[in-house]
Amino acid sequence: MLIYEALKKDHDALKPLLDRLVQSADADDATRMALIGQIRDELVPHSRAEEAVFYNSLRSIDETKDLVMHGYAEHMEAETMLRALQGQEAVKVDWTTTAQKLREALLHHIEEEEGRIFESARQVLAEEEAIAMAEAFEQMKPEVREGGFMQNTLDLIANVMPQRFATPLRNFLHK
Repeated sequence: MLIYEALKKDHDALKPLLDRLVQSADADDATRMALIGQIRDELVPHSRAEEAVFYNSLRSIDETKDLVMHGYAEHMEAETMLRALQGQEAVKVDWTTTAQKLREALLHHIEEEEGRIFESARQVLAEEEAIAMAEAFEQMKPEVREGGFMQNTLDLIANVMPQRFATPLRNFLHK
């Protein structure tokens, strides 16, 4: 499997969860919180593994650097909205607008990634590299889910930093 197929598979699994969230206005609190948890459990491991394996490989290449840095920013935006959504639901604040914004932002990101980023990556990555990335991506997601690797926002920030700064920050975070 190529990295593009592995990422698209995750995107396709996330889309119906986002649709269900937006449509869950009449659901009870526990159902909505469970759905938000499902989205988090799909989105965060996907994003962190994608950043570490796919984006970090592409950001050093001039042809893909700007696209990938934009992708990092969209990941941060989506995670911020997801955390806001969790808080809004917990304190019984109207969460529907945030849920709709999260869905729209992620659908936009997926479309852009599967279009422009994949297209650019295919021009600079060999098939063997894309296969190796898919394997590394799939291996890394469970580590993130279990909390052993890049599970919080500071880890996302460290992932964007140059390696010489990121390594000391990660060492500090995971003591």
